[in-house]
Amino acid sequence: MTRRVEDKLFRTHRADELMRRAIGLTEATRPHPNPRVGALVVNPAGEVVAERAHLEVGSAHAEAAALAEAGSAAPGSTLIVTLEPCTHHGRTPPCADAVIEAGISRVVVGALDPDPRVAGRGVAQLQEAGIEVVTGIEEAAVIANDPGYFHHRVTGRPLVTLKLAATLDGQAGAADLTSQWITGPDARADAHQLRADNDAVLVGIGTVIADDPRLDVRIEGYGGPQPRPIVVAGRREIPSNAAIVHRNPIVFAGRESEAMSHEGICTVLMPGSDGVDLEGAVKYLGGEGVLTLLIEGGPAIAGSALRAGIVDRVVLYYGARLAAGTGLPSIAGTLETIGDTLDVSIGGVTMLGPDFRVDATIQKEV
Repeated sequence: MTRRVEDKLFRTHRADELMRRAIGLTEATRPHPNPRVGALVVNPAGEVVAERAHLEVGSAHAEAAALAEAGSAAPGSTLIVTLEPCTHHGRTPPCADAVIEAGISRVVVGALDPDPRVAGRGVAQLQEAGIEVVTGIEEAAVIANDPGYFHHRVTGRPLVTLKLAATLDGQAGAADLTSQWITGPDARADAHQLRADNDAVLVGIGTVIADDPRLDVRIEGYGGPQPRPIVVAGRREIPSNAAIVHRNPIVFAGRESEAMSHEGICTVLMPGSDGVDLEGAVKYLGGEGVLTLLIEGGPAIAGSALRAGIVDRVVLYYGARLAAGTGLPSIAGTLETIGDTLDVSIGGVTMLGPDFRVDATIQKEV
């Protein structure tokens, strides 16, 4: 619950402004499967004496790093942190303990941690130690900054985004199977940034055989982590010379096959009625620490993913051209009746040179 903080400190800085500053510290971080967290230490005079973010798995958490940077200025100060401090031992000690030991007098929290190992325990521990705790400051912005983490901790599954590219009249390619390039360089660069924003990229075996993609991020100057390639192979076999074989892919198969045992490939048997149980595959990836999953590939995998109900968001890139005929649809399958359509909430439309991008969230029954 949000409440206003009225005292000398917040007459100098508004709580929401400080929280947005803490959120901003995380913009370039990719610590998944850990959450993105930023923290500030503000002394009683209203001066920010330290600000740090959790950079990557195994590195110091944001709170601990900020407190270490603040040093002797920490006692009596206020800690601004985007996510509730943790209480459990992992690769690093609990942050709640570090906050108490540092002598912090108040903690302002953006959002409570949905992780069952924390889930309010961090706030309770701080309050039991006599520390004032304020929660819910810029909560929506904190969640929007790392939606995959919050989705994963609540559902156990990654947040799944389906990427599609089509002409204005909905064709993903021509009848002769040609599809490059429907969109221009601006849209393609944006699609690579979309890859960079996800922990893994999934395609069907048909795309691997036809296009031999690397499924990596190719942006000039990009130095962040590469998404892990995921292949839904079903009953077909991945070529031993496929480009992604050297990128430690996870391959979901519908049957046993010696050809699936290439060195460097993690093969997971996940048989389903259509070859692979996609819902089971997504749950498996969630257990492997994949918090955000991007589905690319052709019409077949797009249709299968939507019918399986595993897609949470859709990003559609529309090229500035008309097919003026029937080629390959964006999504394979037959619409039997208008009642079978999926309701979506359109979150934004972005121009990318002559093309445009539509972001939509699929409305699901709660």
